[in-house]
Amino acid sequence: MISAYIPVLVHLTLAILFAVALLGLHRLAGGRRPTLEKSLPYESGVWPVGGAQERVPIRYYLVAMLFILFDIEIVFVYPWAVLVRELGTPGLLEMFTFLAVLGTGYLYLLKRRALEWE
Repeated sequence: MISAYIPVLVHLTLAILFAVALLGLHRLAGGRRPTLEKSLPYESGVWPVGGAQERVPIRYYLVAMLFILFDIEIVFVYPWAVLVRELGTPGLLEMFTFLAVLGTGYLYLLKRRALEWE
């Protein structure tokens, strides 16, 4: 019974040894001269301007809410559309109720002007 797990144990041991060997090789071959230029953030060929701790506008939660609203709608409406004939009138009423709840969220986002950017 245990002999069936020996190849897995050998594979796991070799993977750990390989990872440790690569980390050790990096430690031996890598440079150790941190300078001020090397520690500055650098992205897309542009030197940093301003601080990295800027506040994100709170309006992004509205966009996230809109995304979740439409994502949930697609996840539930597509399978319902495939099975609408088999579900009959109760399935139709349940979907209209579900869409009414989603519509309420959509109306809230419209009221908060989530689709208007300045």
